Amino acid sequence: MDQTEPSPPPPVLATMTGMEQLQAMIDGRLPHAPIADTLGLVEFGGEQGSISVALVPERRHYNPLGTVHGGVLSTLLDTAAACSVHSTLAVGERYTSLDLTVKFLRAVTEDTGRVVAVGRVLHRGRRTALAEASLTDGAGRVVAHATSSCLIMA
Repeated sequence: MDQTEPSPPPPVLATMTGMEQLQAMIDGRLPHAPIADTLGLVEFGGEQGSISVALVPERRHYNPLGTVHGGVLSTLLDTAAACSVHSTLAVGERYTSLDLTVKFLRAVTEDTGRVVAVGRVLHRGRRTALAEASLTDGAGRVVAHATSSCLIMA
């Protein structure tokens, strides 16, 4: 296991809105989050207030029962919901997740194929935001759903 300290965020982030930060990562002008490599997240994108991310399930994502681990699905949903809030941040604002509530509706396996989490901001206040995300399979069936509350800080 790598014991090196993570790199601090580039100083340029402090001069950008949340959507500008995300777009710079999408365009490759800034490094993306390392968790994307760890899990194999793909097709990150969207617009202000709604961000999506996809995953092609692999055996490495499985739990002992032979399905994709709920933590992997939760990470997809958390990424889509939280990044949707991130996309609304003004210059100088930060946020952190307060909670994540996930409902698993269908099992996901390699046979499911690509799944896509789409997040959207339901409410953006001055100090808190509420977002949701749905995870769907290629047939458009919802396989999991989440809600997330975030604290916004100046």
